[in-house]
Amino acid sequence: MLTPFGKFCRKLRIDRNEILKDMASKLGVTVSYLSAVEHGKRPIPNEWETSIPLLYQFDDIQRWELKESVIETENLIAFNLNETGENNQVLLKALARKSEDISEEQLKKVFDILK
Repeated sequence: MLTPFGKFCRKLRIDRNEILKDMASKLGVTVSYLSAVEHGKRPIPNEWETSIPLLYQFDDIQRWELKESVIETENLIAFNLNETGENNQVLLKALARKSEDISEEQLKKVFDILK
């Protein structure tokens, strides 16, 4: 699944008639590294917030959209459910669904169990 940053980059490439390899080359990384960043498997390098706008000659709106995609991506926590057992999948999904409804006391109990 693509992160918001990954979606931003994909749209950028489509708009510029580029492929993943073209962008990776411009950024000085491998295709697999760029793909891992876009899928949230690697963090977004800090310098990309400066280098991408320069490489692609962004206007202020595009700079803002890039920044927003970085912020949204950094606020995500991703789990590969294919790499965990069924009970873990059920637990992770339940926590995600109920995360806003869990009280501080309940969170403390969960943390105590996990210690």
